[in-house]
Amino acid sequence: MTIMKINSAEFIISNSDVSKCPLERLPEYAFIGRSNVGKSSLINMLTNHKNLAKTSGKPGKTQLINHFKINLNWFLVDLPGYGYAKVSKKTKEVFQQFITDYFEKREQLVCAFVLIDIRLEAQKIDLEFITYLGEIEIPFCIIFTKADKISKTKVASHIAAYRKALLANNWEEMPQHFVTSSLENTGRDELLTFIDNVNQDIFKNNDF
Repeated sequence: MTIMKINSAEFIISNSDVSKCPLERLPEYAFIGRSNVGKSSLINMLTNHKNLAKTSGKPGKTQLINHFKINLNWFLVDLPGYGYAKVSKKTKEVFQQFITDYFEKREQLVCAFVLIDIRLEAQKIDLEFITYLGEIEIPFCIIFTKADKISKTKVASHIAAYRKALLANNWEEMPQHFVTSSLENTGRDELLTFIDNVNQDIFKNNDF
């Protein structure tokens, strides 16, 4: 298995208007999750850039759609966290609007990655967001973060609990998922291989 090498990772634009996102016909992979799920750390680990995405101990730091061009042939999109964040209710409503605008209007989006803190029991807001993506037929995978914080046995039992919750919520099977730790680089190779395989299929079939 050849792992995708990240040769370049460049910040392109931040905005809250989907119509102002890059016009280039390149595949996009959107990263989203509850505030403080470890999204920025994961993006930095994935791209091998310490400060590509801004990390913060303060939930709700990402407040815009952020586009990063990777290897000049795909975009990594960092989206605001949903759920708890120390921002006003009005700001949060704007978050929700441009998040849904992005998912419902962005033709370049090929896959969303929903980040979930593996330490926590199945959260209602995560299950609701996963259901929303299913309803609007957006391809997505789940990324469980912070796997270094609990034992492997607990990781397995928490994933099993999510599987049970999703099957009880009318899902036929557990969506494709990855277990990651930004601290230990866990899951990096698997994620990059997945993205690389999707990109190869897209370019081979001239879908863009």
